[in-house]
Amino acid sequence: MFHKEGYKIIVIATFIVGIGIILVDSFISINWLNKVLSISLLLFYIIILQFFRNPKRNTQLNDNAVIAPVDGKVVVIEEVFEKEYFKDKRLQVSIFMSPINVHVTRYPISGKIKFSKYHPGKYLVAWHPKASEENERTTIVVENKTIGEVLYRQIAGALAKRIVNYAKPEMEVVQGTDAGFIKFGSRVDLFLPLNAKINVKLNDKVKGGEQIIAML
Repeated sequence: MFHKEGYKIIVIATFIVGIGIILVDSFISINWLNKVLSISLLLFYIIILQFFRNPKRNTQLNDNAVIAPVDGKVVVIEEVFEKEYFKDKRLQVSIFMSPINVHVTRYPISGKIKFSKYHPGKYLVAWHPKASEENERTTIVVENKTIGEVLYRQIAGALAKRIVNYAKPEMEVVQGTDAGFIKFGSRVDLFLPLNAKINVKLNDKVKGGEQIIAML
């Protein structure tokens, strides 16, 4: 299954690769070069397909749990001052997505969207300390009665040029369902209450839509 944000790119890639292979077969008579170019085109096509894959996830709904919004590696766990929305101290958990990870963003908790804002910005590498404040990004806050408010921030990386965010203020959303997509490399920051019990460690690899990041 592929994410809907990739349909147009997959169709274009299919056309380019198909035409490319036909041209290679028609005009390249050197056998080894013909094979190298054809294999390169197929590898390019496979990379596009794997990037936009959207595997089904088995989310166990839990109002006391914050689940991973994306696949990737935990690169930050620390207490910080969140200055855009909360304007107080929060626990930050950041997940870095490499180009080979699934790039679907999923809602970390069920509840109502209280805040959703897009910020244009730079394209620093996603693990850069200033990426959370200076890169292209969206900030979304979801609230439920058990946990309160949880903020997650989609951050574009050096390769990403478009963040897709489906969250709109006052929407009622369900934990683990599709919240958006970040095209070509990125990071997601979670900002949690200080009393959250963190269930992951630095460098852990997490699975979006299923793995519990924290309990409250």
